[in-house]
Amino acid sequence: MQVKELICIGCPLGCPLKVELEGGQVMGVTGNTCRRGDAYARKEVTNPTRIVTSSVAVEGGSLAVVSVKTREDIPKGKIFEIMEALKGVKVQAPIHIGDVVVQDVAGTGVDIIATKNVW
Repeated sequence: MQVKELICIGCPLGCPLKVELEGGQVMGVTGNTCRRGDAYARKEVTNPTRIVTSSVAVEGGSLAVVSVKTREDIPKGKIFEIMEALKGVKVQAPIHIGDVVVQDVAGTGVDIIATKNVW
């Protein structure tokens, strides 16, 4: 049996988790003080995902860049591909919170959206 140790990021407590795996299957999670910890541990060891944040250039705006993020979490293995896809992206002002900056980034089915207004 394999044991992986994690620190939970599901809430501010940061519980130390132990996940027991056998044949790639989660057999048990210990150390969590809430259900979110159990769910986080199971997902993290079987299908880790992340929200990606970055910035892209703005043309004709009050700021040179706008902060952006993935609309939802993406497979962890796609992070570098997404960052590469954002290189050279420029948007035209005005840009509003929630505007789609890149559709279906890196073939994930997830959009990159603006997280700030730039006039």
